[in-house]
Order: sequence, then structure tokens, then C-alpha cells
Amino acid sequence: MATNLALDQDLLDRAFQVSGEPTKKAAVTRALQEFIARREQRRVAELFGQLDWDSGYDDKAERARKS
Repeated sequence: MATNLALDQDLLDRAFQVSGEPTKKAAVTRALQEFIARREQRRVAELFGQLDWDSGYDDKAERARKS
């Protein structure tokens, strides 16, 4: 999908430097992928302490169990 964006040139230059991507498209695609991944990770991290843990669950026994 072709899209025209007015990007901050300083940000784009930094994105090229830190990502090593050869094109604007690749740099922007990488930035979007990493942005999405970080937001998804933040949502998972917010769940810590909110879920009930089954104290009787034996993870080692479950790993040893054959499917």
C-alpha cells in the first residue's frame, strides 16, 4: 500500500543509523514492528500480579508428562 508521510528527517536519519536498514521503507517497517512488539510486551507485563496462580501446579511434572 503506497502511503505518503511527512517524516521528521532527524528521526529517520537516526532510525537508519541504529537499525542498519538500507531504505526508508525498511526502516519505517522495522520501527513499526518494534513499536508493536513493545506495546504488546507492556500489556503482558501489566498482567503480572493480576492473575491467580495455582499453588498446586507442578510445572516439572507437566513437562515430564507425555502428550
